[in-house]
Amino acid sequence: MHKSVGRLFVVLLMSLGSSVATAFDYDAEREDVLAREAAIRDDITGLSEAERLNAFIELYFDYTMLEFPEYGTYIGVPGVNYRWTDNSIEVIERRKTDTRRSVLLLTEIDREQLNDADRLNYDLLMDTLQLDVDGQRFASDYLTLNQLGGVHQDVPQMLALQPKNTVGDYEDVLARLDGATTLVEQNLVLLKKGLELEVTPPQITLRDVPQQIQNLLTQDPADSALLAAFKEFPESIPVSEQDRLRARALWIYEKSLAPAYQRLQSFLVDEYLPGARDSIAAVDLPDGEAWYAHRVRRMTTTDMTPEEIHELGLSEVKRIRGEMDRVIVESGFQGSFTEFTEFLRTDPQFYFGTPEGLLTGYRDVAKRADAGLPALFGVLPRLPYGVARVPEYAEKSQTTAYYEGGSLEAGRPGLFFANAYNLKTRPKWEMEALTLHEAMPGHHLQIALAQELDMPWFRRYGGYTAFVEGWGLYSESLGEEMGFYEDPYSKFGQLTYEMWRAVRLVVDTGMHALGWSRDDAIEFFVSNSSKSRHDIVVEIDRYIVWPGQALAYKIGELKIKELRARATEALGEDFNVRTFHDTVLGAGAVPLSVLEARVDAWVAEQLPEPEPDPAIVLTEGP
Repeated sequence: MHKSVGRLFVVLLMSLGSSVATAFDYDAEREDVLAREAAIRDDITGLSEAERLNAFIELYFDYTMLEFPEYGTYIGVPGVNYRWTDNSIEVIERRKTDTRRSVLLLTEIDREQLNDADRLNYDLLMDTLQLDVDGQRFASDYLTLNQLGGVHQDVPQMLALQPKNTVGDYEDVLARLDGATTLVEQNLVLLKKGLELEVTPPQITLRDVPQQIQNLLTQDPADSALLAAFKEFPESIPVSEQDRLRARALWIYEKSLAPAYQRLQSFLVDEYLPGARDSIAAVDLPDGEAWYAHRVRRMTTTDMTPEEIHELGLSEVKRIRGEMDRVIVESGFQGSFTEFTEFLRTDPQFYFGTPEGLLTGYRDVAKRADAGLPALFGVLPRLPYGVARVPEYAEKSQTTAYYEGGSLEAGRPGLFFANAYNLKTRPKWEMEALTLHEAMPGHHLQIALAQELDMPWFRRYGGYTAFVEGWGLYSESLGEEMGFYEDPYSKFGQLTYEMWRAVRLVVDTGMHALGWSRDDAIEFFVSNSSKSRHDIVVEIDRYIVWPGQALAYKIGELKIKELRARATEALGEDFNVRTFHDTVLGAGAVPLSVLEARVDAWVAEQLPEPEPDPAIVLTEGP
């Protein structure tokens, strides 16, 4: 799972509040943005249509940095690290108006006068903005918190992402720490409004959130994840400055931030959880059927219906189950599928005894994966990556692993986070597939490479979930070409992970559109997988609070595999897998229809020119 684009910043832009920093005049900055927008709209400078488009793209960047400074921190833009997004209801509504106006401005640019490259930029930007406008009819602004994210998790994660090299960097951290109180209060307003409108996550999924908040409110404030930045300082910062910065952070925490989180926790326990909805289905929310359909379209970049996706999932489950049964026979195991999966879940040989052992195991797999890349890719990214542990304050309800993007500009590596909670649920046989998905050649390769492409910023740093997660799942299938899955248990682990994504097609649509209960989904997952029950419950609850997101993986992977098979058949011995992969990744994350057109064009370029028909005689006319 790609957390930074696939989850973290979607949640951040929905859930964070604002702080007021000195020497920053938001109103003046906004007036400047609006004046530039008017100039582009009225074309007062006689720009060509391509110049108008590029001016709007530049304006869109500045607008995004103004309104969503956390995104700037993520991609490494300086000068934004002291502010939070303002998510007061008034400003949320104003931003919706801004987006509608942006769509109108784009429609006034004559697409037909653009070249092919600019047309693609135009189409992708229009698609992004129009999807946002289409989604404005739904009450998603009030779903700001769940077990996977929200103000209780995203604040410490954002503070961890910030640069911490100078006193000025630490002043930025302090400014955000100070502003987090407003952030919490704005979230409380949104949560209360959602409770009034009966727009909440299902009650069952919120059971661990109060404890997640409590984990931030440590007995010794210095141990709180909110103050992690102040535990250690670079040697270049004088000790006197370290003491001052640490004292200020402790004062903010004790005087305002900890009380704010305590108020949030009390509200959750006393009001929000008791009043949260019992239903798990997205279609049971206001305008729920259309809301879920919108989520499906956004996440898959297709027009597939929930029913079509459900049937595709059942077909894939059946196919993969056949492959799993074959591996069981080849392993020599004497017993049923259920007995084999129980063996994999419980035998001590498949588990590490310490978190350090688990992380070392993942790092070893990552090194082996790195060595296999040149045979499959002609272009590799420069940005390094590392393997880290999922933060302990959130690990119980967090997924098995996720990737957090880095930034060349900020000097921050990508990170593959592995969950070390309850080591008896973290088997060795899943590690190869998981590493290939989250690190190399999966998320890190694709996302880091996109950042280095010569494309507009919103394409280098943005993404379509079906492409990003489809590529991650496709990367797992490259393991055999890279020398992985050599023992039957690791091969079964790879199939388990593919089955996991096929099951998602069935249970996501089942729960949100076809009347399945949570227990129905859990039992279907258990009966078709060797993953632990704890992991399965965490996963099912993830699908419940992120409707449609889990559909992207299998649908994207199947499209990439379809395109590779098509290219292989068309080109025969001339098919080059390195060039194919470079073509797939060479335009960043795009909708699946755009990817298909791109690969088809590449195949056509490789084919020889047809020989002229000798029976056709050409003349120059009379």
